[in-house]
Amino acid sequence: MLGKLTLEQKIELIHGADDMVLAPAMPQIGLPEIRTSDGPMGVRSWGPSTAYAAGVGLAASWDTKLAQRIGEAIGRDARARGVNILLGPGVNIYRAPMNGRNFEYFGEDPYLAGQIAAHYIQGVQSQNVVATVKHYDANNSEYDRNNIDSIIDERTLREIYLPAFEAAVKEGHVGAVMDSYNQINGEHATQNKFLNMDVLKKDWGFRGILMSDWGATYDGIAAANAGLDVEMPSGRFMNAKTLLPAIQADKVSVATIDDKVRRLLRIAVIFRFIHNEQQDLTLPLYNPQSESVALESSLEGMVLLKNEGALLPLDLRRVHTIAVIGPNAYPAQPTGGGSANVSAIAPVSFLTGLSKAPGPNTKVLWNPGLKVLQHIKGRGFSIDPEGRQPGLRQEEFDKRDYSGQPDRVKVVSDVDLSGPDDVHPSGKTLAVRWTGYYTPPASGPQLFLTKTVRGDGDTYQLYVDGKLLLRENGSEGEPQSAEVDLPAGKAVPIRFEYTSQVNIIRVGMVALPAEEALTPEARKIAARAEVAVVTVGFDSSTETEGHDRTFHLPPGQEFLIKAVASANPRTVVVLTAGGSVATSGWLNRVPVLLHTWYAGSQGGTALAQVLLGSANPGGKLPMSWWSREEGDPTFNSYYLTPGSEDLKYSEGVFVGYRAYGIDGRKPEFPFGFGLSYSSFAFTHLTVTPAAAGDAPINVTFEVTNTGSRAGAEVAQVYVSDPSARVPRPERELKGFERVVLKPGEKRQVTLRLDRRALSRWDVVSHGWKVDPGKFVVRVGDSAENTPLNQEIYAK
Repeated sequence: MLGKLTLEQKIELIHGADDMVLAPAMPQIGLPEIRTSDGPMGVRSWGPSTAYAAGVGLAASWDTKLAQRIGEAIGRDARARGVNILLGPGVNIYRAPMNGRNFEYFGEDPYLAGQIAAHYIQGVQSQNVVATVKHYDANNSEYDRNNIDSIIDERTLREIYLPAFEAAVKEGHVGAVMDSYNQINGEHATQNKFLNMDVLKKDWGFRGILMSDWGATYDGIAAANAGLDVEMPSGRFMNAKTLLPAIQADKVSVATIDDKVRRLLRIAVIFRFIHNEQQDLTLPLYNPQSESVALESSLEGMVLLKNEGALLPLDLRRVHTIAVIGPNAYPAQPTGGGSANVSAIAPVSFLTGLSKAPGPNTKVLWNPGLKVLQHIKGRGFSIDPEGRQPGLRQEEFDKRDYSGQPDRVKVVSDVDLSGPDDVHPSGKTLAVRWTGYYTPPASGPQLFLTKTVRGDGDTYQLYVDGKLLLRENGSEGEPQSAEVDLPAGKAVPIRFEYTSQVNIIRVGMVALPAEEALTPEARKIAARAEVAVVTVGFDSSTETEGHDRTFHLPPGQEFLIKAVASANPRTVVVLTAGGSVATSGWLNRVPVLLHTWYAGSQGGTALAQVLLGSANPGGKLPMSWWSREEGDPTFNSYYLTPGSEDLKYSEGVFVGYRAYGIDGRKPEFPFGFGLSYSSFAFTHLTVTPAAAGDAPINVTFEVTNTGSRAGAEVAQVYVSDPSARVPRPERELKGFERVVLKPGEKRQVTLRLDRRALSRWDVVSHGWKVDPGKFVVRVGDSAENTPLNQEIYAK
């Protein structure tokens, strides 16, 4: 096939032909047009489809068999639409909760992520659809992603950020890999020869297609020589105009081009694209079989984090009115935003799912709880503390440090998004300062909130009474809010400083009594019901590709939780998010917290089944949950080094649960944690052989359902290395199995560990190494609760 193509035709095959077309048809060799589709929560790019639970929700199931079933279902959905290549799964490590794409990925642990990914890939590719593992590598934040340089030491790269990709290649046999936007140790991913050639293609033996993320190529010759096979979505750099002269000048070899085309043709043969029609017209576009798998994915991933007084499951003999309150009740929020967003055909919202489930003797009341953010108007700003002159003083500066005299000064009624008269006449970027006073019209919590139009790199700081209250460092770009208790009639000084990357104002800021942000009916409905369900969190506009989100809930939602809980102590908080959120201000006020992640097309159906008890929650956290962002081990290293594009991973291998105990660090909820309506016990651990060599290690134990309901437990195996010659985490996940048991049922579980499970990366030999001595094998239901322990010794 290769021999029938001219050099110009070969170059045409190593860059995208259209936005979602990886390669044009080449009839002379039987190659059809190769279509791609965004994923990984559903087939996005060719019309509406079924949306499955978010990647982080799938990881929360800890169920590799479910991952394979979801892959198979998405593969069928792709075939129904004639898609050859699915652009998923994403396996970037959950390094910090603010990453806008955490919802797509499989959590903080590389072993868990790798196992879920490998089985998902096997499922997709069983349908003759190519899976694409992404974003290779160290794309662990979204802000400024085209410029960030992820500075990672060799050991951390090998132990934390590469293993999930390695599992996708070696165990999942993935057909395609996607390079990320960012730099890694000084080289953009698409021209990083060490990662693309030395690690991926040589060390791991990857024989498939290495493509760029859309627009992530920066140098055609460098990318071609560093192993990039296909530039997407078009040939901006790896084109004939660039490469033909480079070939003539011996800067790029024909053999290099041939290798890229051969990889594409090899995949086309293996997946039966040659002379075959990819679209299967016998498969329905709206497939009940897919919707059934989507429901499974929603149910298994939901994590019950708190259930004081066994409030759940709800007893409908005593609950006749349920109040559903909050912005995430309706419409449905099946997925986060960006390229992972799926236009679900018939998504079930939390409101409709709960409304249909209880039966004739229980009614469901609904209220959004919060006013629409953009409609909220503040009041109480004045130039002087006596309130004689309403408004704020607005000063604009050419210099971003606010030095010198302002270029323009005026009085404005409030801080609002730009109008036509707010464009800086010089065309320069803006530095703007607003000063004045806020006088609360009523005593109690006052809500200070920002209303922003997303602007990458825009920053602001809000000071109230001289104290920093809100801050945007240029990475998140989402609305924020904070509460301050103030007495009525007492003016407090306000200073709001803002820098824009363009010559217009893209921010708003208001202040008002927090109660005025609520709808008038919210408290009343909550008080009338036996149980109140508060649905809060993010959505596809606030948690999405291209920028990060805030750690705190969106504006007003924390106050809404507290307001509903004060009206009804039987309050259930239902969270939609790609990870953890700040809980220190409200968690102790509510008896129940249920994390649903982004629950896909069937999220409302799944929520009703969990709350009403027809399904028993069995999800476990795939990441650590810190009540305050200062507790996260990346708190001081997540954002860029000031004045540079360097993002230093200074926490090293001590990410997430690997940092427990360091400096007294303790999570709100540990990695692997999740409650059930049942209870389980672990007993009878044996680990053989006791002296480990090259042979596999068998870890055998029993799990018993000691409760009165059928349910699922996730048995987790961790390994500790107290004899290590270098600092290592106190424990690391090396095995797991989801076990479904009837009441009183007991099952023996055997998990096998290979020598890699005991190893660390050695920077001297540049390979995996076992330090001889004592190891401890631990078994339990979270990173903090491992009741079974046994010592073994390694040679």
